Amino acid sequence: MIKITIDNNTKTVEPDKQVGEILADPKALAAKVNGQIVDLSFELNEDAEVSPIYFDSKEGKSIFWHSTSHLMANAVKLLFPDVKLAIGPSIDEGFYYDFDLKQSLTDKDLEKIELKMHELAKKNLPVVHKFLSRKEVENYFNEKGESYKLEILLEVPDEKISVYEQDGFRDLCLGPHLPNTGLIKSFKLLSVAGAYWKGDEHNVMLQRIYGISFPTKEELDAYIAKVEDAKRRDHRKLGPQLGLFLFSEQLGPGLMLWTPKGAVMRRIIEDYWINTHYKAGYQIIYTPHIARGHLWETSGHFSYYKENMFTLMIEKEEYALKPMNCPGHILIYQSAVRSYRELPIRYAELGTVYRNERSGVMHGALRVRGFTQDDAHIFCTPEQIEDEIYLTLQLALKIMSDFGFKDFNIDLSLRDPKHKDQYVGTDEQWEMGGRALIKALEKSGLSYTTREGEATFYAPKIDIKLLDSLGREWQCPTIQFDFNLPARFNIHYMGADGKHHTPFMIHRAILGALERFLGILIEHYAGAFPVWLSPVQATVMTITEQEIEYAKKVIEQLKTENIRVAEDFRNEKISYKIGEAEREKIPYILIIGKREKENNQIALRKRHQGNLGNTSLESVVESIKDDINHRR
Repeated sequence: MIKITIDNNTKTVEPDKQVGEILADPKALAAKVNGQIVDLSFELNEDAEVSPIYFDSKEGKSIFWHSTSHLMANAVKLLFPDVKLAIGPSIDEGFYYDFDLKQSLTDKDLEKIELKMHELAKKNLPVVHKFLSRKEVENYFNEKGESYKLEILLEVPDEKISVYEQDGFRDLCLGPHLPNTGLIKSFKLLSVAGAYWKGDEHNVMLQRIYGISFPTKEELDAYIAKVEDAKRRDHRKLGPQLGLFLFSEQLGPGLMLWTPKGAVMRRIIEDYWINTHYKAGYQIIYTPHIARGHLWETSGHFSYYKENMFTLMIEKEEYALKPMNCPGHILIYQSAVRSYRELPIRYAELGTVYRNERSGVMHGALRVRGFTQDDAHIFCTPEQIEDEIYLTLQLALKIMSDFGFKDFNIDLSLRDPKHKDQYVGTDEQWEMGGRALIKALEKSGLSYTTREGEATFYAPKIDIKLLDSLGREWQCPTIQFDFNLPARFNIHYMGADGKHHTPFMIHRAILGALERFLGILIEHYAGAFPVWLSPVQATVMTITEQEIEYAKKVIEQLKTENIRVAEDFRNEKISYKIGEAEREKIPYILIIGKREKENNQIALRKRHQGNLGNTSLESVVESIKDDINHRR
């Protein structure tokens, strides 16, 4: 007999019983046995701690979605027998599978595949995990003409190969999987996209089908509604539509043009950022866009990052467009002898950088080749690091809150204690850095998730992931130590003991790239920005030509109050002009007709509130300023 512990309750059972039989929980998708995730068919033959895995966990969703990707591949293989299967993992939201198929898949094909998937799901087919000999698996995929599976097989070192089967369909997989197809009740195939095999543009282009699945129809319907809302908020559509930015093939991929309204927003963000940083004790600096190659050799970028850099020859010497601002900040620090009395020194820059991103990973404003990063580096003594991390964390939270982001998740990334040789820096530095980050988080009363092995090679870090109005995560603020560059550039400060000491260096970005942050703001607010951020805060429109002179005086008065105002004196129906202004998401619409002119008033329409009737211009100015002051 063996002892099985479930939720601190221990019972004795016969060996070789399946986990699912012991759990007897219809909602369980898989289980953890002594910390290892296994199928419900896993047989227990020794004492173990067992816990069920449900859909509401990260592991549960991954298992559910990966099982659905196999269901989809099974259906595609039945409908298109000549198809070649590539890979089909779960992803952050749903799953995909890559197919090599001669015909281009259409929306109608997706409908057919969904129907076939429903047929297979209703059959409640058992999903069976097997370990087969390498030769047997090789023969099987050779016979099926599955060249991609054979290529994957070459990368598997084991002699016994893990496969999963359902109704004659077989796929390479480590699992775990759902016990049967009947659990997959509600799913939707979302789209088809091109994807290079292994992500390499030199390889063949495959067709990737994306999908999502849930245990219930209600959950699927809620997700589909969320997807539709996300489409409505898509910055790639709204940005150009609202006149904020555009991309041009003539300019080149990944290079964004800030159009006039977008430039106004950028200036608002930059001015806010600069003023906030001055108040927080930062010194604003600027560094060139280009630097000699030997600087990037000293920093290590040429050794580890050169393939992502743009280089050029000038007078027979190699230069590079900067991918990061750190080396320039270090050179400014290094330009004078520093005393411990000067520290901490906080340098901040809105620095434009360039990275040679592959064309396949660029995505609107969210991932580009040229962008302006809100970057800062803090040079401090070991005694100052805890306070500096805390202050940096508070600054990040304030800035995010001012831009309307109240909810977030926080990750503390530490090195893998089992592979210390993969990281630079001493044990003492890593322990001091990690301790400082933890204390700052605890002092701030913030909960966080520790992620061992996810630190950069040069130091631990804090990542703050904003949650937007749809609950989606956006990685923005990051705070991290650097044990690498201070040593590579041999920077020092004179301590109280009269000796040279190496300062601690803290990297931090809060907004990240301004281009990306604009994209996040667009999607968070669906383009309806708070008044303080809106490129146009009010528009003044006339009903007839008789009101134009009065309207011009209204506009001049608004401008003297530093309100960003537009005019619409066109000979169009007022309903048309109002509709256009609302589509442009202008917060305040001031309408002037004969009665408003005679009474020295305006008719006010406010975003989300509609027609508010006639009022004085003074009350409108007061309302706009109140919204600005409260960042509404």
